[in-house]
Amino acid sequence: MTDNMMEKKTFSSARVTQGFGFMLLRLITLLTVIPILGLVGYIIAKGAPAINWQFLTTMPTDGMRAGGIMPAIVGTLYLTLGTAIFSVPLGIAAGIYISEYAADNNATRLIRIAIINLAGIPSVVYGLFGLGLFVLFLKFGTSILAASLTLSIMTLPVIISTTEEALRGVPNSFRVVSTSLGASRWQTIWRITLPQGMPGIITGIILGLERAAGETAPILFTGASFFLPQLPKSPLDATMALPYHIYVISTQVPGMPIQIQYGTVLVLLIFVLGMDLTATIIRSRARARRQW
Repeated sequence: MTDNMMEKKTFSSARVTQGFGFMLLRLITLLTVIPILGLVGYIIAKGAPAINWQFLTTMPTDGMRAGGIMPAIVGTLYLTLGTAIFSVPLGIAAGIYISEYAADNNATRLIRIAIINLAGIPSVVYGLFGLGLFVLFLKFGTSILAASLTLSIMTLPVIISTTEEALRGVPNSFRVVSTSLGASRWQTIWRITLPQGMPGIITGIILGLERAAGETAPILFTGASFFLPQLPKSPLDATMALPYHIYVISTQVPGMPIQIQYGTVLVLLIFVLGMDLTATIIRSRARARRQW
């Protein structure tokens, strides 16, 4: 009888502790989410009046105090696309090699540590590196190509790490069954492992590209321009971009209407959230086809 009472008391105490833990987690979640939602709502309220067709499709005028931001939108798309072209294939290939081919030894562990450390380097350091290597040494000049390569180097560690983790998360039984049926290692990777790990890989790609789309320091040194009267015509031309444009109109243009500043921030926010939504849809469909 005494043992039953002690068990009930222990069970009741565990439930109280669990309830307190859940309540604490809910509180922390609210403290995290509410400021973010408030910030997004504030940006929408301040920037929405500036959003119209002319604002999105025309060139800036009157020293950027009027007109639109079309060159900055197009430049951001170019830089994001260029970053994806250089970083996504290399990042996935490196992740596949480290996960599926590389031996588990000290050299591989050192490479993993180096990749993790590279992901934490400040973006301004990547900008200075891109300035020295791509702009000056390789003589690409201040261009979309130099900026895209710089952003690609900054994005690679994220894509490599998430690709490796996604592939390592695929159950090893899939590989065993595929090999037992006569498939080669590459056939197993291409037809089994890679499709099953695709949701995690897509997440890493979008996280990396989102960071690239919102960075100012790397493109400040390698590819962004204060104002251009026309759109870039080749990868070796400089370009305007939304992050740098926001920095300029917020700090270096006196008399800038507040609506244009927040309208530009809202456009960049919509661009990033659009990438998130696209990734979520693709990831959900890939998970629906996953077999575990």
